[in-house]
Amino acid sequence: MTPPLDNLPMLLTEPDIHWMSLALTWAEKAMYITTPNPRVGCVIVNAQGVLVGAGHTQIAGQAHAEIMALRDAKQQGHGVAGATAYVTLEPCSHQGHTGPCCDALIQAGLTRVVVAVQDPNPQVSGNGIARLQQAGLQVDVGVLEDKARSLNLGFFKRMNNGVPWMRLKVAASLDGQTALSNGVSQWITSAAARQDGHAWRARACLVLTGIGTVLEDDPHLNVRDIDTPRQPTLVIVDSKLETPLDAKLWQTQRKVWIYCAKEDADRKTALQAKGALVTCLPNAQGKVDLRAMQKDLGQRNINEVHIEAGFKLNGSLLAAGVVDELLVYLAPLLIGQGLGMANLGPFEALTQTLKLDIQNITPVGDDIRLIAHIKGK
Repeated sequence: MTPPLDNLPMLLTEPDIHWMSLALTWAEKAMYITTPNPRVGCVIVNAQGVLVGAGHTQIAGQAHAEIMALRDAKQQGHGVAGATAYVTLEPCSHQGHTGPCCDALIQAGLTRVVVAVQDPNPQVSGNGIARLQQAGLQVDVGVLEDKARSLNLGFFKRMNNGVPWMRLKVAASLDGQTALSNGVSQWITSAAARQDGHAWRARACLVLTGIGTVLEDDPHLNVRDIDTPRQPTLVIVDSKLETPLDAKLWQTQRKVWIYCAKEDADRKTALQAKGALVTCLPNAQGKVDLRAMQKDLGQRNINEVHIEAGFKLNGSLLAAGVVDELLVYLAPLLIGQGLGMANLGPFEALTQTLKLDIQNITPVGDDIRLIAHIKGK
């Protein structure tokens, strides 16, 4: 049974903030490797306030952050009896590919566990906290909770709503144009912005684009210039199965999933022969049902989707209400008449427009990176 969190002791101190910040730094080390599991960090501090172990979650099926921190302490010859563990997500309490982390902390003799945020996974969700308390450990919850959630927005979205977090990336001029009127777009933003964009690709479970982008630009849409052990799955929204068999996207070793609206047996067989997973999800208009696609991605354990598409698909995704976040790079130039960010509207009243919550504005090279969430999501 999930314990009432308002009954948990909250005797937090400045050292708690310091050590949890370090645990979050360790969680960030897992950014590109843990999918579909959350990115978690753990540090262990002894009774004298000395760091004795640290670790982060490994790839799915391998050790979690708490186990790695305990191993680190043991390898360094440090005892952990009476120590405190700072964990960015509630220790798991169920048997999966690995054993329950809460049991490992109990058996190691720790006396306190500080948790940034409760695990939304119904297999855990308070049970890890309860097990620790029942064993006599002090548990504090809520230290730097917002930062811990931000590392795992997709995991929380999938566990709470059954669908992934959808992030739409756009590179545009200051007046909101993503290309000249003739379609030329390389390069509006700087090399620094493009490299930063690859880091966002790398953290996602998959990169999503449309057939228009594939046919017009013939992109690879893989992660480059970022040290990552995996390439995200590529998803193509391709209503008529027009993806070319000789496109550059096939040159990267990764999974390719194609969502269509009408199956052509010969094209489907040819694309499957290239290794693609083809799924038909039509809507009433003969296009791909984007909401059904998002639900299907959630059922496939996808946490984060990174969208890089043209203004038509961008508009359709926004209109369908599946986008959670905008990742926009604005270059210091004016294009004038060109191609916009998204084919939306026309609206007849400002009340019909999409409202945004600005989360962050950061200079990147010569450009500005703006992160905004869709209000009401």
